[in-house]
Amino acid sequence: RGLAADGRCKPFGAAADGTGWGEGVGMLLVERLSDAQRNGHKVLAIVRGSAINQDGASNGLTAPNGISQQRVIRQALTSARLSVTDVDAVEAHGTGTTLGDPIEAQALMATYGQDRPADQPLMLGGIKSNIGHTQAAAGVAGVIKMVMAMVEGVLPKTLHADEPSPHIDWTGGAVSLLHESTPWPDRDRPRRAAVSSFGMSGTNAHTILEQAPEAEPAEAPEAGAVDGPVAWVVAGRSAEALQAQAGRLREFLAERPELGIADVALSLATTRSAFEHRAVVTGAGREELLQRLEAVAEDATASNGVVRGRTGDAGRSVFVFPGQGAQWLGMAVGLLESSPVFAEAVGECESALSAHVDWSLTDVLRGAEGAPGFDRVDVVQPVLFAVMVSLAKLWRSAGVQPDAVMGHSQGEIAAACVAGALSLEDAAKVVALRSQAIAAGLAGRGGMVSVGLPVGQVKERIAAW
Repeated sequence: RGLAADGRCKPFGAAADGTGWGEGVGMLLVERLSDAQRNGHKVLAIVRGSAINQDGASNGLTAPNGISQQRVIRQALTSARLSVTDVDAVEAHGTGTTLGDPIEAQALMATYGQDRPADQPLMLGGIKSNIGHTQAAAGVAGVIKMVMAMVEGVLPKTLHADEPSPHIDWTGGAVSLLHESTPWPDRDRPRRAAVSSFGMSGTNAHTILEQAPEAEPAEAPEAGAVDGPVAWVVAGRSAEALQAQAGRLREFLAERPELGIADVALSLATTRSAFEHRAVVTGAGREELLQRLEAVAEDATASNGVVRGRTGDAGRSVFVFPGQGAQWLGMAVGLLESSPVFAEAVGECESALSAHVDWSLTDVLRGAEGAPGFDRVDVVQPVLFAVMVSLAKLWRSAGVQPDAVMGHSQGEIAAACVAGALSLEDAAKVVALRSQAIAAGLAGRGGMVSVGLPVGQVKERIAAW
């Protein structure tokens, strides 16, 4: 039987008589652990390892292949660098059919069920008993279930499984069906669970999840400590409303010296309405910022650190990347020190270039002793490429997204990289090998001149050549 008479999935239960259909959708946000920690994002679990394979030829379109299921499990364990005893539980595909469940249970026993202590069986469950077979969402539903189970420290009950299926030889391995909710076993390691999801055409996927590490408490910054100037944003529906708002804000903050200037900047930028008449005051200290707010309130015509304007229809933006000649000694050094985003991007470029050059990108930028200079074409072009790509990442981090990109000469390579047409690694290879070819075979064999004349006159003057 393919479909349960009562519409309920009973995975691995004696009453299993077919699957029950459902529908659903699930979404997972996946981010590199280091990025999530740096960005302050809450981490619920880690993807420790995964694998995918295909049954190949089998005895039917929807008939599962136990050997292929065993292989995908072992591949995932290898990917995760774990043994079978390092995984506590498996969220099975478990469709509740008398054909599929015994094959899957046998594959689990042949892998996770072997070489386990008798008191530490693999715990087996299936979310289809709760919500049915949600088809394309079945796999993500299992991932969400096990992530939250690790967070809560509880292995949920699998419904309709009070009596295990008699079609499965449960003595073949140390596997225990979760017919009751169970506290997650305490181990001297993180909690781990695996999730299986099998396609009816023979595609098998297996993912191993791990409990997220304890978040390190963030160090509280010193009150009032600010690294560099901050910007206070003020807005109003008219010029008069803008002046009035600046005056009220100055009065409010003057009476509350305990409010940090960086905290005020954040609140003004993220929690206030952005009306069309705007002013931005910048400064490194409270008194300086208050004075500039007063200049806005009094509509002073000229004041350092004050920018006023009115929004209009946003135009389209283009990133333009130049060719060789845009370099200067000391370029990018200030941003390396002041911008973590830029410094990280330069580091990524340096890593990508390191396979093709024998010098350090950061040493060249900083003018370190022994580093080659900009007089070498095979140095200056890769350096300019790295600076352009890093500047693009910095602009994007500030919310400036280009509608188009264009470049000239080596700038074309940077444009292609920023547009996504080339990966950073491929773009770094192109710019490095191109500049080396120029240095080896072309540099010093010709010249270039800029002529400030109309095309017709230039053609007349060079006609003889």
